[in-house]
Amino acid sequence: MSKKHPVIAVTGSSGAGTTTVKVAFEHIFLRDGLNPAIIEGDSFHCYDRVAMKEAMQQAEEQGNTNFSHFGPEANLFDKLEDTFKTYSETGACERRYYLHSEEEAEPFGQKPGEFTPWEAIMPGTDLLFYEGLHGGVVNGTTNVAQYVDMLIGVVPLVNLEWIQKIHRDCAQRGYSAEAVTDTILRRMYDYVHYITPQFSRTDINFQRVPTVDTSNPFIARDIPTPDESFVVIRFRDPDKLNIDFPYLLNMLDGSFMSRRNSIVVPGGKMGFAMEIVLAPVIEAMMSARKSA
Repeated sequence: MSKKHPVIAVTGSSGAGTTTVKVAFEHIFLRDGLNPAIIEGDSFHCYDRVAMKEAMQQAEEQGNTNFSHFGPEANLFDKLEDTFKTYSETGACERRYYLHSEEEAEPFGQKPGEFTPWEAIMPGTDLLFYEGLHGGVVNGTTNVAQYVDMLIGVVPLVNLEWIQKIHRDCAQRGYSAEAVTDTILRRMYDYVHYITPQFSRTDINFQRVPTVDTSNPFIARDIPTPDESFVVIRFRDPDKLNIDFPYLLNMLDGSFMSRRNSIVVPGGKMGFAMEIVLAPVIEAMMSARKSA
């Protein structure tokens, strides 16, 4: 960890809603005039889209039906750890981009599903911000979490997470519901062993809990709306982050404490809640950086 070159990581499964937290951070960075180095989790996959299909097929032929983007075989955990370590020590690191679509690939003259070359980030950034699958992963001798100054988890109830993934992948990426279901099943081993354990290491978890029936996510016609849910915000150590619960309860109408370290807010206030929770923490982090 580093006061001078802090690292913030947002981690969550595919379809969990990490983008919502990313937007909240972007608002805070803009308002506070901060210049973050943004690192995308997908850029630390081992394989591009074509190579991943080949590696998956080869794994299945060898009897491994659990090969997925969630596990160590398909990711550069050591590279991610080195990136966080190097930045925390020097304020510098390398990054690349995974090009998801035609729109993202066109400016680089590449194809969707490919990586851009690794390149050094611009100097003079205030912090490193990571959003992806493995911001707090620990595997054998690799410990990414140890270099993160603030680790955020985004963890909807698993049925809701699956509904969000199925709808996103079908609507935005053209997959069939059957194909997405097969992906969920294939990833289950790695989900249990590499994704879920991270949420015991997070400083803050945001968990969306629907108030409508999601008992069969594979036939759900739509995603529960924010107003059809609550968000449970759990702080591992409220004193460490100087969390002012009376202030939060006053600002977030309809919120209540469920445990001494957890506050529940209406789902429609999720984005606002994220900003008023995270902004003071980041401002304290930047103040400590100036004095370091």
